[in-house]
Amino acid sequence: MSILLNPREAYGKTLVELAAADKRIVALDADLAKSTRGILVEERFPERHFEMSIAEQNMVSVAVGLALGGKIPFVHSFAVFLTGRAYDQIRVGVALARSNVKLIGSSAGLSDYGDGATHQSVEDVALMRALPNMTVIVPSDATETAKATRAIAKYEGPVYLRLNRNDLPAVFPVEEEFCIGKVYPLRQGKHVTVFASGIMVSRSLEAAEILAEEGIETSVINVSTIKPLDREAITALARETGAVVVAEEHSVIGGLGSAIAEALRGEKNIAMEFVGIEDVFGQSACNYHDLLTAYNLTSEAVLSACRRVVAL
Repeated sequence: MSILLNPREAYGKTLVELAAADKRIVALDADLAKSTRGILVEERFPERHFEMSIAEQNMVSVAVGLALGGKIPFVHSFAVFLTGRAYDQIRVGVALARSNVKLIGSSAGLSDYGDGATHQSVEDVALMRALPNMTVIVPSDATETAKATRAIAKYEGPVYLRLNRNDLPAVFPVEEEFCIGKVYPLRQGKHVTVFASGIMVSRSLEAAEILAEEGIETSVINVSTIKPLDREAITALARETGAVVVAEEHSVIGGLGSAIAEALRGEKNIAMEFVGIEDVFGQSACNYHDLLTAYNLTSEAVLSACRRVVAL
């Protein structure tokens, strides 16, 4: 069985380590510090944690002011509230102004399975990647989350980091360095290439194991940096097989699938399939696994999509 680790815990612990080494780092929360793990910074460095209450727009504007003063603000809330409620402040104060603000969208996708559509973000990547100057990162597991957190702390400029609420299987190599903008091949094959992000990376690896028994050799590529997208590497990997599947826990409109399709525009003889959330909102469920299954975000769905593109 794969090792399961929690990305939120990895993020919070890493941020505390970074804050201990760099006094410019500050954290802001909108009444969800326990969930986002911003509380770990509050406990260790209370003078550098700001509880902004349920006022996401004000929180982002304060973060912009702190960045202008030389601080490195890490701004926390659930992904749906941070990207949705504060969109105008993010667009103007963060993206347009190129402010050095790190936006941390916690409990993203369907991972807040119990609270329904109001608390689930299926369109946040689309919102953030449409903004000029914004970097968008969706880690595949806890290890990559910790490494990505260190990377964005060093990076000068706006970043949106999307975090899953639940424990995820370990897939990112411990010895691998995380670089913003790089894709990570986790498995090599000659028949079909799967580009995946977040929890769908582990599910794509599961599908590849089953496909191998059928004689279908599958490449699985972890595309954690949605923007800036490594178009050159993605195009080369797609050409190797001529068959592409994109898997993501996000709407099929505007997310990783759209980004890959844009990267491959003009390419000939490449078949594509998408595994993602159709044009619908989320809903409540008893557990995360059931909700992913209800939205066809499974290894079986990836497997079926691979069979279809290989047959074309």
